[in-house]
Amino acid sequence: MNDLVLYYSPGCPYCLNVLRFMENRGIEIELRNTMDYENQDTLISVGKKNQVPCLFIEGEPLYESTDIMAYLAKRFDCR
Repeated sequence: MNDLVLYYSPGCPYCLNVLRFMENRGIEIELRNTMDYENQDTLISVGKKNQVPCLFIEGEPLYESTDIMAYLAKRFDCR
């Protein structure tokens, strides 16, 4: 799924909810840890803010963990 990239921070409880959701449903997409400054710079330059979790869908940012999980559930046909 090259069109999906999830930016996250390991200490963020909202990010952990999304990651757990994905793991429980076998969803595998590209992950980018914002503790890596290059990833953080990309998040800010493309998404225009430093907020995680952020799911990029074909380069467009989607914020808010509940919105991300709803999108992934629909995209991967799971609940």
